[in-house]
Amino acid sequence: MKNLIELDKKHFIHPTSSIQQQQENGAKLIVEKGEGIYLTDINGSVFIDAMSSLWNVNIGHGRNELAEAAADQMKKLAYSSAFSTFSHEPAIKLAAKIASLAPEDLNAVFFTSGGSESNDSAVKLVRHYWKIQGHPQRRKIVALKRGYHGVAAASTSVTGIPEFWDMAGHLMNDFLHADTPYWEGTEKAIASLRSVIEEEGAENIAAFFAEPVQGAGGVLIPPSNYFKEVHNLCNEYGILFVADEVITGFGRTGKFFGIENWGVTPDLITFAKGVTSGYIPMGGVIVSDSIHNVLKDKSKGTLFHGFTYSGHPTAAAVALRNIDIIEKEGLVANAKAMGAYLLEGFKKIKERLKIVGDVRAIGLLGAVELVQDPANNKRFSAKLQVASKVVEALHERGVICRAVTYENTDIICFSPPLIMDQLQIDSMVEKLYDAILSVQKQLIPHMVNE
Repeated sequence: MKNLIELDKKHFIHPTSSIQQQQENGAKLIVEKGEGIYLTDINGSVFIDAMSSLWNVNIGHGRNELAEAAADQMKKLAYSSAFSTFSHEPAIKLAAKIASLAPEDLNAVFFTSGGSESNDSAVKLVRHYWKIQGHPQRRKIVALKRGYHGVAAASTSVTGIPEFWDMAGHLMNDFLHADTPYWEGTEKAIASLRSVIEEEGAENIAAFFAEPVQGAGGVLIPPSNYFKEVHNLCNEYGILFVADEVITGFGRTGKFFGIENWGVTPDLITFAKGVTSGYIPMGGVIVSDSIHNVLKDKSKGTLFHGFTYSGHPTAAAVALRNIDIIEKEGLVANAKAMGAYLLEGFKKIKERLKIVGDVRAIGLLGAVELVQDPANNKRFSAKLQVASKVVEALHERGVICRAVTYENTDIICFSPPLIMDQLQIDSMVEKLYDAILSVQKQLIPHMVNE
């Protein structure tokens, strides 16, 4: 193990990690295997993977069916380009399958290797859509504060979390951010969006991007009327609506696509993560018939956008088998039922502990907020690092989850595999209660003093 830690420190630059922490302490966890909802490290310690690793292992770890699907496809055709109208059976069948599952009128798919590429592709596609219709000035993209859309050039700029801009400086112009309903509710959030549109001029705006649930922003579930108002506003100004389903797609929220929970149909959907349950990289953009028809009619010559691995045959074969498992095992329905059960567990914790504020879940996507005074939502000082302490306490109890601390929030996020059952939820919730209680006891002197 010591050799692995030293090799890791010397040679592996980790994504979205503290380089200094890695150099001082080594890798926090070196995972050796996964099975179901569990991960086992090289010391034999077992953890509940309460985040599905990165919101993406929807069908759970260790599914031989996906390994077999990949092996069978690799033996037949591991890779072939989709450039210059070349094609192959797995990508064709996957595009058709996704179209059959997507909301009405979204029937054409552009494939990528992941979520950042998907959102970058959506930015380019909507700008191209307007350009070929004689509106090249419609380039601006509006998104939401606290939204997360990836880390490529355009997707970083769509993201509404300043920490991601600070790393290398804001990468692109023509990206704007309206208030999220998390702070203000629907009426004020829609007013903010309308204000941004009118200030910039609707004739200059290509599209509005939003996650059905803001995942990395803290599992922020919008009010029931929010997206209907968004949809009406986009229609009023002739702005395309892009639903970022990278986290919420493929059953996560108890619907196949998260936006279905709000009864509206976007113009485009971006996806990744759950399409293969993370077993192999893949993502994409689903476009409406109306957009596709414009592209077929007016996009002349070569569409100069594509990735080496767009429609990768092995990834497509794995995705098809993954979707088959989701359907045959009823994992969308299980996510809905177990999500309701998980929320009840969160509510019981809230009743028993002093520092638990809002608790929420939609399907197997949930969060617990920690606050100094739930009665008035008074937050802890950021220097106390409350959420991070709870995450560490959970880690010590064998649960892997995630803290979100942007804008002085203390949020613990959960996104377990969709195969989770009641007994496993009970175990996770019990460990969560113990972890928060242990931190609450440490915080009592601070709560008294402030």
